[in-house]
Amino acid sequence: MQTAKYTELPNAGSHPSLQQLAQEHSLYDRRLDMLRAKMFLSEPEKLEEIRLKKLKLSIKDEMERLRRVEMSQAEH
Repeated sequence: MQTAKYTELPNAGSHPSLQQLAQEHSLYDRRLDMLRAKMFLSEPEKLEEIRLKKLKLSIKDEMERLRRVEMSQAEH
């Protein structure tokens, strides 16, 4: 099952909030759980799994970056 909604991170110019990123991370995590529940994955599903893992990691990195920015701004 290919789903178009699992594609790319939001446009970098849109500056998503931590909450938006967390929601997107959760969405990707739920889809990965669905894929992991399958005994076997088709080739498109394998590619989707790889893409989702990369997206989740990118989102996690962005969330951490935003947290650091917020912490440094709070210190000033």
